Amino acid sequence: MKQDTLKHLAIIMDGNGRWAKERGEKRVKGHEKGAEVVREITSYCANHPTIETLTLYAFSTENWKRPKLEVEFLMQLLERWLKNELEAYQQNGVRFEAIGDMSRFSKKLQKRIVDTQEATKDNSKLTQILALNYGSRAEIVGAVNRALADGQEITEANLSHYLQTPYSDIDLLIRTSGELRISNFLLWQLSYSELYFTPTLWPNFTPSELDEIVANFEARERRFGGV
Repeated sequence: MKQDTLKHLAIIMDGNGRWAKERGEKRVKGHEKGAEVVREITSYCANHPTIETLTLYAFSTENWKRPKLEVEFLMQLLERWLKNELEAYQQNGVRFEAIGDMSRFSKKLQKRIVDTQEATKDNSKLTQILALNYGSRAEIVGAVNRALADGQEITEANLSHYLQTPYSDIDLLIRTSGELRISNFLLWQLSYSELYFTPTLWPNFTPSELDEIVANFEARERRFGGV
């Protein structure tokens, strides 16, 4: 069975720190450059003829282990990003969504996330999902508990309904920077995804390289357990 239509793309954006280190700069410079790449890749996806959803791993539950100053910078960067990108979201028809546990974020950042979701809810060219303080195991456990609380039998269909990402399964996962692991990202939704690992550090990732990866995906044969 061949399915060559890319509808849901997920990306683990990795390599900001190494990019900065190679240049003798602070890690935060890599995060700033990485944010620019998010804008470029989102624009590419919004104008792609088949991509409907772009899910980006922005901050994991494990990222709190990073130095305090770096974490604080990332929170400030996210707040600025959402404020500054709202106009671009509207112009490109991008609906913004966030998944993960936002309770550890400042009230100001939480409000910015909610306000951005509300302001873009009617946009329909692309849904951009940022995974923020997200861990897939926690998502699955939470889904099971919510289903049980509602008296639901645990089935694949029911569990999918209670996940934070009830949009669609992932067609293609890309991880940048050469690391060959999934890092607790969308484990349920990646069951039959195609995987692509590129050595390119995220700040160096371009729409041109993404275009080549999409072409590679479209040439693959997806059997979904069949022959």
